[in-house]
Amino acid sequence: MKIGDEIKQEKFETNQQKAVINLIFTHNWFKEEFASFIKEFGITAQQFNVLRILNGQYPNGITTGEIRERMLDKMSDASRLVDRLEKCGKVAKERNKDDRRLVKVVITEKGRDLVERIRAKEVALYNPMNDRLTDEEAAQLSELLDKMRG
Repeated sequence: MKIGDEIKQEKFETNQQKAVINLIFTHNWFKEEFASFIKEFGITAQQFNVLRILNGQYPNGITTGEIRERMLDKMSDASRLVDRLEKCGKVAKERNKDDRRLVKVVITEKGRDLVERIRAKEVALYNPMNDRLTDEEAAQLSELLDKMRG
């Protein structure tokens, strides 16, 4: 459905304004869709983001500060998210032997298994880009978004 129909607005001041409104609307739509999808796995989208980051670092760990820098949602409390994931056995904290204040977070096998289950289902059933955008269109969209951020 076109953005004008979605928000019941026929006219926009400029194509740039329309694009920004469309981007914000689509972001919120996708965020809600993804939150609904990820809920069945018993974690939040932010927790999945932490697991995804740590899975990319496996078998090495990184600090919560490094996790925070890499997170998609910069407003998330990385420390709190890590604590919750640790309680359910999806991540582990490793203290530095020389400096006990330095803590690295590592994804556990339980966490890696969850990431793989989510990715398998996401690719097969969920990802709305799979049947709506070609690979070339997705690459073009990504390039345009990169260009917009400058």
